[in-house]
Amino acid sequence: MATILKHAVPKSEVTASLAQVRETVTGVIADIRARGDEAVRAYSEKFDKWSPDSFRLTDEEVEKIIASVRQQVIDDIRFVQDQVRTFARHQLDSLREFEVETLPGVRLGQKHIPVRAAGAYIPGGRYPLTASAHMTIVTAKVAGVPRVVACTPPIHGEIPAATVAAMHLAGADEIWLLGGVQAVAAMSVGTDTMRPVNLIAGPGNAYVAEAKRQLFGEIGIDLFAGPTEILVLADDEADPFVCAVDLLSQAEHGPDSPAVLITTSREVAEKTIAEVERLLPGMPTRDFAEPAWRDHGQVHVVDTLDELYALADEFAFEHVEVLTAEPRLALERMTQYGALFLGEGTCVSFGDKVIGTNHVLPTRGAARYTGGLWVGKYLKTVTYQEVTDTDSQALLGRLCGRAARVELFEGHARSGDVRAARAAGDELPWNTA
Repeated sequence: MATILKHAVPKSEVTASLAQVRETVTGVIADIRARGDEAVRAYSEKFDKWSPDSFRLTDEEVEKIIASVRQQVIDDIRFVQDQVRTFARHQLDSLREFEVETLPGVRLGQKHIPVRAAGAYIPGGRYPLTASAHMTIVTAKVAGVPRVVACTPPIHGEIPAATVAAMHLAGADEIWLLGGVQAVAAMSVGTDTMRPVNLIAGPGNAYVAEAKRQLFGEIGIDLFAGPTEILVLADDEADPFVCAVDLLSQAEHGPDSPAVLITTSREVAEKTIAEVERLLPGMPTRDFAEPAWRDHGQVHVVDTLDELYALADEFAFEHVEVLTAEPRLALERMTQYGALFLGEGTCVSFGDKVIGTNHVLPTRGAARYTGGLWVGKYLKTVTYQEVTDTDSQALLGRLCGRAARVELFEGHARSGDVRAARAAGDELPWNTA
């Protein structure tokens, strides 16, 4: 049985706030459908105090902005993008196109075709998330997407130079200084100045996530996203200081970011809580991390590792950090997570920023049915069929006729009948001509 030392606020409070977000987003999308660029400009002025002559940066503007970025930052961006690109290429290599002959003259095949245009949303606001440019743009380009449109908002009326550099170096074909619902809607439905895309990827705040949810179906999206989540799994050997630091590393993303500890040690649990309370006052990002921990932090104590892994799977969290004596056991015991971070030498922040795996991951329990963003998300896996052997045509034609008539699909049956007639001279009693 689990003992809960710290509870989160009731889910009903979270649901109520989402309803207001949903209503706002619906109105913005409808307005942009109706008024296009005029509405986009109005919302950019309203939400970001940003209304340049053109939201899209020219090549000359991009070069000038990049020139303002310190060389160490550029070098670091290149290094991290190399890590992301390497991992994405290995993912691509794991996808196999094939053609097989299942019957004489019956060839079935599979191909992977990249979408024609992808939108990459790189959040701004308080934090210039350069790493999201690596995750969304580099991965799309490895997949072979010919046109990648990248959007990021200005920050307090200023151009986020490092983010622009990351977008350019990642391979973005178009860079737009545009954020929020207006960016997602413009990429999705198109305007006079922006051609629409086929798929949008990238994290964002509640409004961005809701815009993607509402537009899904009209365009593809990477996944349904919510606030960043961290789940730390610890045994009695775990260091409470490390547990606390890592919990707060994700709590600083926003005031609604869940940070949860499950441990087999009550001592580790109590000391971790004490360390969090000790560290919080001195955090520069306390205004986000403190309410996140207060309202959405949880601490659970269980009796055994089996209970620990079982409870962890119930959470189905985005990030799961395993601080146990044998962290790789989690690979065998767990099935519901976005990404695992195994052992004290690894941390969620590595995945967020530098290690090369993708940081766009499922939240709000979506890990029950999907993984995170990967190179395959930008690919359409399609099939093709060809029948050239007459005996196989006759066999499949007769089978199709029988199978379709069981389902009362006479039209389907007749398509099969015609193949059998052409291949083997079967009668067509329904053809009175």
